[in-house]
Amino acid sequence: MSSSELKPTPTNHSLPFRAADFTTLTEALDYAAQGETGANFYTGRGGIYSSVPYRELRQQAIELAGKLLGLGLEPGSRVALVAETNPDFLCFFYACQYAGLLPVALPASVKVGAHLAYVAQLQRLLEASDAAIAVASEGYLSFLQEASQGLTLRMVDMPAAFHALPRGELALPRVKPSDISYIQYTSGSTRFPRGVVIKHETAVANLRGIIGHGLKMNGDDRMMSWLPFYHDMGLVGFMLVPMAAQVSIDYLDTREFAMRPRQWLELMTQSRATISFAPSFGYDLCARRVRPNDLANYDLSNWRVAGIGAEMIRPDTLAYFAELLEPCGFDRRAFLACYGMAECTLGVSFSPLWTGFTTHHIDSDQLADNHRAVLLGESDSPGRGRHFVNCGVPLPEFEIQIRDGDETVLDDWHSGVIYLRGPSVMSGYFNLPEESSHALDADGWLNTGDIGYLADGVLTITGRKKDLIIIHGRNIWPQDLEHIAEAESEVRAGDAVAFSVPDHDGEEMCVLLVQCRETDSKKRHNLARRLSALLRLEMSLDCYVELVPPHSLPKTSSGKLSRAKARLDFISSHEADNLNAVTEEFRLRVASA
Repeated sequence: MSSSELKPTPTNHSLPFRAADFTTLTEALDYAAQGETGANFYTGRGGIYSSVPYRELRQQAIELAGKLLGLGLEPGSRVALVAETNPDFLCFFYACQYAGLLPVALPASVKVGAHLAYVAQLQRLLEASDAAIAVASEGYLSFLQEASQGLTLRMVDMPAAFHALPRGELALPRVKPSDISYIQYTSGSTRFPRGVVIKHETAVANLRGIIGHGLKMNGDDRMMSWLPFYHDMGLVGFMLVPMAAQVSIDYLDTREFAMRPRQWLELMTQSRATISFAPSFGYDLCARRVRPNDLANYDLSNWRVAGIGAEMIRPDTLAYFAELLEPCGFDRRAFLACYGMAECTLGVSFSPLWTGFTTHHIDSDQLADNHRAVLLGESDSPGRGRHFVNCGVPLPEFEIQIRDGDETVLDDWHSGVIYLRGPSVMSGYFNLPEESSHALDADGWLNTGDIGYLADGVLTITGRKKDLIIIHGRNIWPQDLEHIAEAESEVRAGDAVAFSVPDHDGEEMCVLLVQCRETDSKKRHNLARRLSALLRLEMSLDCYVELVPPHSLPKTSSGKLSRAKARLDFISSHEADNLNAVTEEFRLRVASA
């Protein structure tokens, strides 16, 4: 059937709506397969190239599950999948569910040109997950094969090769709620991968909360997404949620969105989708590309939930997006701020529906010095404060505590580390017992490492995880950047520290400070340029590199480098005007690279 003859799966169907009241993901797909809804895949030009009803997806997944078991894989074996936005990923993911195997989504890098960095990342994830087999499309297969060299994988090939396998004689196992469903590595897992272990009962608990409470979905909803499947928001929020809610979903590949962000709005118009999410940068990128004469082409009046998450939320970006697209029927009340993380499957807290986003204007000095969220009045100096977007109330059965460094539970309006407990918290990190014990205590409380405060039950995030750098939704561990710097002959171990700071437009900029003993200005300049080039080559990352004198980087009381203090020192040492100059210089460097 040609693409012009394909029709997307319908929005409405006669199947009674169930808000994920299932015990396993296979039970959820078994039910969704009784209806007419499913998944649709679009090209960057807006044409549909594949339509897969859930009934066909289930049939294909069960058939493939038997063939995977025919390889003689042990129960719980890991199946590495390069997570492109296509029907093959859905089929293999659900086949693993029926076969009792554990899918591991590998990144489908947007910047494939960074060959060495991408292959190294794949190799680390294959090693960390101890994958038994690995799957990639023709475009990514050579990268996957290169990454698997020296490893003991049983089979590395394209989807067609697995579909061509004979079906095994083993019967499909009975899937239990306590069985592990999948392992989620964050999109930034590079030198230090950590795989979140999610059981069926864990996943279903979160789906039930998201569908029934966070989004209050019904059978008339339709979803649309360009988010990658290797990120928890894409995998759980826009692959598992629509299936568990028996609604149709329309997909645009992440790379296509990056090249043609306006296609997001065109598909929302075409499909009349009601729910779509993005990090702040997605709304920003889309709005920047919209031209005045485009507005007449869009009808966004059906968009009832425009979710924001995955990174610190920028209220100015959302306000601009809403104002720009109001003539197209977009209602700013559709904005839904939320908070979540892979360690909790996905969703933790959601703002009330159809109220738009709300903010607190907080005294920056009080927050930094006394860890108190003190509201500023209209007459206070605007330079003293910062607007933080409120992320709503936790889903049912979730408990949230704000604790200080001594793990004392803090009162409302006091900022500290966010601790969570609930049915959708992970069981641990795969094959990392020490990391798991640091993250989860004996009572089931998860230390998120994120910073925030509670006020009348509403959660507000004021800072990212202790050391994690997030650039355009991509998680980057600072240790990776520091390791690259320390590998250079001029840099000693412990002489580099990485973090991010907001530039004059509020975007996050990556910074690497390096203690340098070299006095020759030409050699210092060459080192800085070399480090910038290495970070771009190995990490696909533009980073501002600054050389600082020996012994100038701050340390903790235990003698370790303090990234948090280094960040504050960097910001305070570059006064506002000077920091603007630094970020403008950085942008010029990036543009000329």
